Amino acid sequence: MASSLLHFSAPFRTLPPPPPPLPKPPRIPLHVSRFPRPLIHKSLAFSTGFRAGPGSGRFCLRAKASMAGKGNGKVEVFDSEEDLSMSLAKYTADLAEKFSKEKGSFTVVLSGGSLIKSLRKLVEPPYVDAVDWSTWHVFWVDERVVPKDHDDSNYKLAFDGFLSKVPVLPGKVYAINDALPAEGAADDYETCLKHLVKSNVISVSAATGFPKFDLMLLGMGPDGHVASLFPGHPLVKENEKWVTFIKDSPKPPPERITFTFPVINSSANIALVVCGAGKAGPVHAALGSGQNSDPLPVQMVSPEGELVWFLDKDAASKL
Repeated sequence: MASSLLHFSAPFRTLPPPPPPLPKPPRIPLHVSRFPRPLIHKSLAFSTGFRAGPGSGRFCLRAKASMAGKGNGKVEVFDSEEDLSMSLAKYTADLAEKFSKEKGSFTVVLSGGSLIKSLRKLVEPPYVDAVDWSTWHVFWVDERVVPKDHDDSNYKLAFDGFLSKVPVLPGKVYAINDALPAEGAADDYETCLKHLVKSNVISVSAATGFPKFDLMLLGMGPDGHVASLFPGHPLVKENEKWVTFIKDSPKPPPERITFTFPVINSSANIALVVCGAGKAGPVHAALGSGQNSDPLPVQMVSPEGELVWFLDKDAASKL
C-alpha cells in the first residue's frame, strides 16, 4: 500500500526579551497511510494458508498443494459461472496466441460434461474473430465408445456447442474411430497421437517421453473423477500406455477410451473447470488442508507446467 509524506509545522511560542526568540523547530515528517477504497467483493478465508486477493468479479489465490506429488497451482474462484466463462475464454485465447506465435500450432484437449458450456464465450466477439483458429489442433481427453451423433458422444457435445461455431479446420479435429470396439479405438487413437508426435504437431515431454499438449481443459465429476479415470479403478495406475480403454465405467455408458495420467500430467497447461455445489466435496479434498491416504483422481492431476483451477463460488463453498 502506497504511503505519502505530509509536512506539518509544529506550534511554538516566542519568549520575552532579553533572551532571543526560540528558533522555529524543524518540520516533522509524518507518515500517513492512505486507506484504499472499500472492496466491492467479499474475501474468502482458507485454512490452507491460501492468500486471497481482490479482483474484478473473482477471487484470485495462489495455492501450494499439500498432497504428495502435486505441484503449485493457481486457484480462481468466481462469483458466477458467467464470470468464470469470461475468464476461461481469455485464458484459452491468450495461450492459443502464445503457442501459435511460438511454434505455429496450438494443441488443445477437450473433455465432456459442463466444460463445453463454459467455453461458450470463445464463440462470441471479440474472441471468435480475433483467434487464429487455423492453428488449432483439437483432441479429447476421453470419449464414450458410441457413434459420433449419439447424445452420449463427447464429440457431438463439443461440435454442437463449440466446434461448429468456430472455423477450426476439420482435418485438425481428431475424434476417435467410433466403428471400432473400445480396445481397438484406444489403440487407434494412440497410434494417431504417435503419428502427430512424429510429424511434430504434438510436442514431447523431455522429462517423461509422453506427448505434451499445450493445453488440457478438464472437468471433474462429483466423485472426483477426471477424464474416464474413476476413484478406485485400476486405470488410475496405468503408467505405460498413452490411451487406454474401460469397459466397466461406473458412470454410463460403460465403454470409453481415456488418456492416462502420464499423458495428462505431461501437459504444458491444465485448466480444471469445476462448477456447482455438488462438486464442493472433491474440491475440498483436493485443495483443503486435510490429508487423504487414497487420493481422488482429481488429486493426481499434476502437470509439468501450470495448473489453474477455475471454480465458481458454489464449487469452492467448502474451502
